[in-house]
Amino acid sequence: MKIIKAPETMTSKERVRRTFAFEKTDRVPIGFDTNPVIRKNLCHALGIDEKDNDALLDALGVDTRPIGAPYTGKPLFTAPEGRRVDQMEGCLMRWVEHGSGGYWDFCDFPLKDATDEMFEKFPIPSPDDFDYNVPLEVAKRYKGKYALYVGHPGVPDVLNSNGRIMGVEDVLCNLIMENDAAIDFMKRRAKFQLENMARVVEKCHKEMDFIWLGEDLGTQIGPMISLDLYRATIKPIHKQFADLANAYNLPCIMHTCGSSSWAYEDFIEIGIKGVDTLQPEATNMSPAYLAEKFGGRLNFRGCISTAGALAYGTAEETEKVCKDTLEIMMNVRGYHFAPTHQIQDNTPVENVIAMYNAAHKYGRY
Repeated sequence: MKIIKAPETMTSKERVRRTFAFEKTDRVPIGFDTNPVIRKNLCHALGIDEKDNDALLDALGVDTRPIGAPYTGKPLFTAPEGRRVDQMEGCLMRWVEHGSGGYWDFCDFPLKDATDEMFEKFPIPSPDDFDYNVPLEVAKRYKGKYALYVGHPGVPDVLNSNGRIMGVEDVLCNLIMENDAAIDFMKRRAKFQLENMARVVEKCHKEMDFIWLGEDLGTQIGPMISLDLYRATIKPIHKQFADLANAYNLPCIMHTCGSSSWAYEDFIEIGIKGVDTLQPEATNMSPAYLAEKFGGRLNFRGCISTAGALAYGTAEETEKVCKDTLEIMMNVRGYHFAPTHQIQDNTPVENVIAMYNAAHKYGRY
């Protein structure tokens, strides 16, 4: 098995920058998000050393690479036996096995039913405790070859990231009931994330190409919160990050799972330039709907469902889904080919290879 790549007349950096500007490119930019099992299976199928991540991404034609500052401070949290803890968040995880492998699932929720004092004392990293020379060194090592970004779908991700710490139900109740201690905690976490990102951008903006944010706003059938609640509590936080991106003339893309297009006009208003994930099976998230409503005003990244033909169909069915999506999205330009989420462990490797071959075959302008 192999990936048959499209002829290229642009660097990845040029391709991504022009796509954000809705300009014609040689092919669509390509992204890759996956669980470790799929990554391992792909490396074996393509004859690539598992340790050589760039070799795998190059074989697939992936145009982007992340940069970020590593944490150098003291450990803020300890994990009980049988648990793992995230040092940036304090969320706890337990290992859950399934037929195709396993994953670390969030559990225990240390701030569930928290008192005001618990919110006040819960550790939040300091932006001073990071090495901001590292992302610049990485950017220079890539020498303008790839499109570089800072951030990820977990920043600021107010609903989801705080849900990992206190549980989603508590997050929603605290927002709706205007719990000052909980909301202050959420804002302090976002402030740390913003300052951390700002320092990376200040150091590396000449080498960077976009900023990546996230906020899971939808279920499969509709909004998770009301538009009024979004505007009152979360949108002002999003605007701070969008303002940072716009201050450096960098496009900003927002990861939004589920039915999230109800918030896209507000995204456009605060200067967000693109949206990611785009689960086509969710309400008002099909490629045709997005292209009609927001084409030419937002970049689109994703739309290749990880819960459809890719996971449960054949290679031929996967190719058709990719071809159909590309035909719709390429008409409005500004499209970045990618899965809707991390490709899951039960996905046949043949389908993943068919997906990326389709990107190169049908994604040419």
